[in-house]
Amino acid sequence: MQNIGTQIRRGLTSIFSSRASRKQAGRAQDPAGTMETYRNPTEVQMSQLVLLCHTNHRGELSVGQLLKWIDITACLSAERHAGCSCVTASVDDIYFEHTIRTGQVVNIKAKVNRAFNSSMEVGIQVTSEDLCTETQWSVCKALATFVAQRDSSKVKLKQILPLTEEEKVEYSVAAERRRMRLVYTETIRDLLTKSIIQDDLESRDCSRMVPAEKTRVESVELVLPPHANHQGNTFGGQIMAWMENVATIAASRLCPAHPTLKTIEMFQFRGPSKVGDRLVLKAIVNNAFKNSMEVGVCVEAYRPEMESSPRHLNSAFMTFVVLDGDDQPITLPWIQPQGKEGERRYREASARKKMRLDRKYIVSCKQTEVPLSVPWDPSNQVYLSYNNVSSLKMLMARDAWVLTSEINKIKLYTLEDDKFLSFHMEMTVHTDTTQAFLLLSDLGRRPEWDKHYQRVELVQQVDEDDAIYHVISPVLGGAESKPQDFVILASRRKPCDGGHSPGLGPRESGSWESAQVAPVDVSPAGHWREPYVIALRSVTLPTYPEMPEYTRGENLCSGFCLWREGDQQTKVSYYNQATTSFLNYVTTNVAGLSSEFITTCKACEQFLLDNKSELALSLQNL
Repeated sequence: MQNIGTQIRRGLTSIFSSRASRKQAGRAQDPAGTMETYRNPTEVQMSQLVLLCHTNHRGELSVGQLLKWIDITACLSAERHAGCSCVTASVDDIYFEHTIRTGQVVNIKAKVNRAFNSSMEVGIQVTSEDLCTETQWSVCKALATFVAQRDSSKVKLKQILPLTEEEKVEYSVAAERRRMRLVYTETIRDLLTKSIIQDDLESRDCSRMVPAEKTRVESVELVLPPHANHQGNTFGGQIMAWMENVATIAASRLCPAHPTLKTIEMFQFRGPSKVGDRLVLKAIVNNAFKNSMEVGVCVEAYRPEMESSPRHLNSAFMTFVVLDGDDQPITLPWIQPQGKEGERRYREASARKKMRLDRKYIVSCKQTEVPLSVPWDPSNQVYLSYNNVSSLKMLMARDAWVLTSEINKIKLYTLEDDKFLSFHMEMTVHTDTTQAFLLLSDLGRRPEWDKHYQRVELVQQVDEDDAIYHVISPVLGGAESKPQDFVILASRRKPCDGGHSPGLGPRESGSWESAQVAPVDVSPAGHWREPYVIALRSVTLPTYPEMPEYTRGENLCSGFCLWREGDQQTKVSYYNQATTSFLNYVTTNVAGLSSEFITTCKACEQFLLDNKSELALSLQNL
């Protein structure tokens, strides 16, 4: 046992030494330090000194003014990539972490994360600094979607080629974020249909209840030339600033105080407006919770001489708090919904609050800050699916993968960080990529080639792309006396680009595959290629509690990425972020003391070859 332990330590020392040597080699080849000064070609930066004219009654930068600056910076970044005019389509949720005061500096940085057909996602980071103390802090992050237009027609955009690890991560998860935006309305509807929103209106103190109609605000703005952008349309940042203004007034009517905006939930622009339009802005408090309230805002545009009915331009939901002298949120009065429309808004506000908590708990926070197995229920399935796929894509996009061994054309890569040892197996299989995707995404068939999946039961087919399984795994050896069981969420995604680029063929020698670092996948034409993804992670189900005959295992992040290499040829990559219970098995294979990794990969290859014609009819229908 002592000799085995020594060999494992030597194997891991070799891995980590290779990683350090590779970093040193990179620095030696770059004596001018050009890698350190790399700048994304779409990046735009803006710095603004906060003056009295930019602030509110508290001497803090007005959120409306900040939204104007954010929109300008993001638009300039989008136009730098598109080479033509761009309009704001939407802005995702914004959480304000810090306020900015008079005399401080706002720094805004924006860059295009990914381009789709005619739309693109722009990532924005806002920080502030105090020039006197030289301190800096984060204010907020935002994601905006812009559409490129030329002569009022949409423009097909060139694709982004991510280079740094950060760019690869943002590129990889942008498609999943886009998917979440598209199902947002459906998610709200499903939550209201399938969940019971609890309220205790009848038991509340009526003396502390404020009728919702008392908070209603309606304001009209005439769009003048100073409000138009360089394209002649009403400046999106100006519309958002007007929306923040009426929402603040509505919030202040719930209780006689000055509210502070904490969260904005998705601006959605439905169409443009121009100089001469009248914009009607409406706001009302939808629901009040203990220390926060949600205000709904909508914008309509009309021209008396041209239109008989107004056009819906934009809508958003904003969360406010009221702070005391110590900057702590005070307890707010309850809201009294009025009429069926008021009750609908009241219930939807509760649903959105739950969604915000799910996003903050599942999506926004770091992996190490949440339990490995997150509770699953229908209301958070969209966010768990997003987290599942994006976690695998982020692991795939890491730069520090080190080639540890290559046996029988199967490559083993490892990635070490402070908390996890991850591994990545890679091979090429002579089979259709879509067929391999369908076969490997069906966990019910995994026991046919993977002995670690002894028995698999389909618990629930959530939707076309997500399913939950109960997996029984045999004892791996060592001190374990009982087999393990897992409750696994399997999420699969087809690539937005179809999994290939025009003219894509087998890669030539001298490409990234001949290097020591894996998973940047770029076609000969210089396009980043998106894989087919099958992501796996543990979830918790009340109907499948821990059982005495098994040891409950946890899967943090694992799954397959598949790339089309040519006609009837697929590159299959398997990733796994090893948890503690799995670590001894991983290190034994990494150190070369076991060949089970290779044996399992060969079994997977044979399974795909044996079934390469089985799904031919299904593929014809795709």
